[in-house]
Amino acid sequence: MNALWLASAWLAFVLLHSLFASFAVKEWVARRWPAAASWYRLAFNGLSLAAVLPIVWLSYALEGPLLWEWAGGWRWLSHGLALAAIAGFAAVARWYDMDTFLGLRQIREHDRQPDGNEGFRLSPFHRHVRHPWYFFGLVLVWTGDKNLPLLVSTLAITAYFVVGSRLEEKKLLARHGDAYRRYMERVPGLLPLPWKTLTREEAKTLGQ
Repeated sequence: MNALWLASAWLAFVLLHSLFASFAVKEWVARRWPAAASWYRLAFNGLSLAAVLPIVWLSYALEGPLLWEWAGGWRWLSHGLALAAIAGFAAVARWYDMDTFLGLRQIREHDRQPDGNEGFRLSPFHRHVRHPWYFFGLVLVWTGDKNLPLLVSTLAITAYFVVGSRLEEKKLLARHGDAYRRYMERVPGLLPLPWKTLTREEAKTLGQ
């Protein structure tokens, strides 16, 4: 029953998060309350964080049967992968316009486009996977020990990364057109594949 309630909480979060991240809702807010449009991104991020933290806490607070536990050398490997994923998050962040991502630039410049106008820029990680933050997130959630509640949360997060990446790419295609379509054809979405990657020169050409 606890696992069912946890799954329901994740489903509600995913549906609401996807709804308020959509172009339709953002454009409706911009038309209805033009003066508030520049605050949309910051409010969206803040409310998303406030909504997801209780679910994450609940995932660890609920008790359930232990399904698997990393031991011996595998535990060291899982910890190493998790630390590498955290370092990857930080490295990719250097290539993003974090002021725009957080919503601070929109407020400062009174920009009524919640997502700003960030260009199509490829980091070294984007040469190998289209959504490096999602990839590192998958590494983090799958490298820990798992009881039933944690497995439910891990599966919910994985499903959201799959669905969320596809919804995000619809917006990226609308914004960047053929350049992003060519990029999608060359680079995998969530999991790097050795035979599908871009050279530095190809990434520079696509990112122009």
